[in-house]
Amino acid sequence: MAFEKDREDLIEGRNAVLEALRAGRSIDKLYLAKGETDKTLAHIAARARAAGVVVVEADRRKLDALSASPTKAHQGVVAVAAVKDYCSLADILRVAEERGEPPFVLVCDEISDPHNLGAILRSAECVGAHGVVIPKRRSAGVTGIVDKTSAGAAEHVPVARVPNLPAALRELQERGLWIYGTAADGASDLWHTDFTGPLALVIGSEGEGMGRLVREHCDFLVRIPLRGKLDSLNASAAAGILMYEVLRQRTASDT
Repeated sequence: MAFEKDREDLIEGRNAVLEALRAGRSIDKLYLAKGETDKTLAHIAARARAAGVVVVEADRRKLDALSASPTKAHQGVVAVAAVKDYCSLADILRVAEERGEPPFVLVCDEISDPHNLGAILRSAECVGAHGVVIPKRRSAGVTGIVDKTSAGAAEHVPVARVPNLPAALRELQERGLWIYGTAADGASDLWHTDFTGPLALVIGSEGEGMGRLVREHCDFLVRIPLRGKLDSLNASAAAGILMYEVLRQRTASDT
């Protein structure tokens, strides 16, 4: 994860983090001093876990690097807060229902680079996707960097953050959506794939692509034709290409 100074999504210090948790602030991740036996930090960690926050132990050097304070007065705890509240899968599907459109959901399988996630959210907003799903662990959250990279799109696109991506895909299938995974060895290319029905489009991580369990829950595997010497595209570029093919087909079917 990349870190930047003067980020508005950082909350530092024991009292500040504890009050944020008490207030129900949406927090993506809590970094806690490794090996610390302080009761206050233990209480903060327990409260964060109870709220479903990912708690990560970090050494002092990592916490100092995270800190936006010139004095590094983080007191052994730094929280990365979300810039917006997350929604549920039902909320995303409700958006599609209200628009009278077949659901179009984007699923990000462990997109860890916040700049990639921000770019994906920007494309999702531009094509009119009804929402984006991200996993709770091993993924960038909707933080200040993501919001800035998305050019404000993060404020308009519903984002659901789920503890288990395969379970979320099963739920979407039960709601009538077809799951399209993206893979270099996909059975069909995107030009010959029907994207006009209710669907969730899965974009794999930057390095490894889709995880095995996520792949197994896909109804179809789709590839993007490549004619150059490289064998893959950047995750956000691939997502943009696929999303616009979905939009092209749906626009054509409306005329």
